[in-house]
Amino acid sequence: MIDAILFDKDGTLFDFAATWEAWAEAFLLRAMQGDRARAEALGRVIGFDLGARRFARDSVVIAGTPGQIVEALSPHMPGMGATELLRMLNEEAEAAPQAQAVPLAPLLDGLRARGLSLGVMTNDTEAVARAHLGEAGVTDRFAFIAGFDSGHGAKPSPAPLLAFCAAVGVAPSRALMVGDSTHDLLAGRAAGMRTVGVLTGLAGPDVLAPHADAILPDIGHIPDWLTRNQENAHV
Repeated sequence: MIDAILFDKDGTLFDFAATWEAWAEAFLLRAMQGDRARAEALGRVIGFDLGARRFARDSVVIAGTPGQIVEALSPHMPGMGATELLRMLNEEAEAAPQAQAVPLAPLLDGLRARGLSLGVMTNDTEAVARAHLGEAGVTDRFAFIAGFDSGHGAKPSPAPLLAFCAAVGVAPSRALMVGDSTHDLLAGRAAGMRTVGVLTGLAGPDVLAPHADAILPDIGHIPDWLTRNQENAHV
């Protein structure tokens, strides 16, 4: 039985490619003052092919924190301090177009109608997470919203997931972690939660399956999955 669900943000609530490919292009061109050749070179540092507008599967952007992205970029941007670089990253992230993986409001309302407590834990900043959820009009559906900078740590550590369980008063064994990366699922397993992988990020089922109780095309399939599990629990 599941009493609470914690969602990753990028690649889970929002389609990863539609959001972050646009962000990467805008950021790189801004950082290199419109010089496309230099922007392409900088993109390779973070695993992004500007010409093809595509991330490599091991890109630091996929599951890394903004701090880790800054660490990767800083040696290649000697004229910009880490604080200024982080500010630019976050400004472009807040402005990035958000493509909902499925219509979020009705899905979240349906989950809450089942009595489930909902939360979001992202390796992005909390401020950017709140901006994206606010743009989608769903901030108030979540009892817990945290980023890597919220004081609980970052995934794959289980600490922020356990903070969610404590905040909503649910035992980890009765909570579900939903995400599109191994960082999400490893954190969930380490916290003692059930785990579901979704395919709206860049990782395929072969990568996610070893760490997940189920693989779903997207979060819109969660209600049916919950119903099947509840029925099986009563058999």
